[in-house]
Amino acid sequence: MTRSISILGATGSVGEQTLDLIGRERDKWRVEALTANCSAEKLASMACDFGAKIAVVGDEACLPELRDALAGSGIEAAGGADALIEAAARPVDVTVAAIVGCAGLGPVMAAIEQGGTIALANKEALVSAGDVMTAAVVKHGATLLPVDSEHNAIFQCLAGSKLSDVARITLTASGGPFRTWTQDQLDAATPDQAVAHPNWDMGAKISVDSATMMNKGLEYIEAHHLFPVGLDRLGIVVHPQSVIHSMVEYRDRSTLAQLGPSDMRVPIASCLAWPERMDTPMEPLDLPAIGQLSFFAPDEMRFPATRLAREAIEAGGAAPATLNAANEVAVAAFLDGKIGFSQIAAMVEQVLSRYSAQTPGSLEDVLAVDHDARIAAQELLELT
Repeated sequence: MTRSISILGATGSVGEQTLDLIGRERDKWRVEALTANCSAEKLASMACDFGAKIAVVGDEACLPELRDALAGSGIEAAGGADALIEAAARPVDVTVAAIVGCAGLGPVMAAIEQGGTIALANKEALVSAGDVMTAAVVKHGATLLPVDSEHNAIFQCLAGSKLSDVARITLTASGGPFRTWTQDQLDAATPDQAVAHPNWDMGAKISVDSATMMNKGLEYIEAHHLFPVGLDRLGIVVHPQSVIHSMVEYRDRSTLAQLGPSDMRVPIASCLAWPERMDTPMEPLDLPAIGQLSFFAPDEMRFPATRLAREAIEAGGAAPATLNAANEVAVAAFLDGKIGFSQIAAMVEQVLSRYSAQTPGSLEDVLAVDHDARIAAQELLELT
């Protein structure tokens, strides 16, 4: 049976890997919409290759280039934030939501409202707007499947079980490229060093988040919304090999762990095929070659980001959205050479300490919090 799919953020790493997987089973998929921020030529090539009905660029200035690239193909071209939302609202069986940042919030909500299955790879949807998004999932009868390797691992370990039987959920973290670095080394870390992740091939922003451990803090917040067992039953452990992607301990003290290669095609495939399974091109795990698996408690003195994230979700209200926005500004400033590595978490903490707002009740409220927090972060940046 052919299934329809839209990929929001098709030119990013998750989008590309999704297309790699469905390209191996083309007779089983019909591509409705592909979107990108710009990358018009690349997006047009993908749309033509997979016979998409529409291609959309979020940056409307890139629309003329997209139209030229699609000329004569019969594929519709559109551009701008409203066009992204309209594309996401098209009825499909599966929507892969992989737009980075708060630009993805509107399209994710539109996909939820059309009531299909959403394979969620956009962190901001749950970090900044978790209560709003999860309420919309229930209201519209949508199905939310986590693409992040850690949350997908938890999802698989929970299959057929009740949350009431869960004693603890543990997110694993690689520790990033700076796991063994001293504080002095961290203070002098460069952007090139921060994006050189030892296990995963990711974009610059998420690689820096991994280096600061903020990525794990954001995933902690996401896990709270996806698997509401209570914050006291959520934990993080550093696991440098990135073989175990997360674990679920039950009240009988059985612990289930999901193991797999450090390749996002594995969790993406889990979402695409759910509730079934599909083939991937990955090599099977060779446990004798891996040799050993090690675990360490997070060091929140050198890497305070996990503490900040935990405090933000404990505070609730607008704190998680504020944390996310401040972190995006700080990471961009670090990548631009404007602040040092250790200043990323420090800037986030400063914004959190200065800024408060009422609990967001709608997507518009979330975006307003995000806007104000970015302004606060920029003002701090100008003082550095």
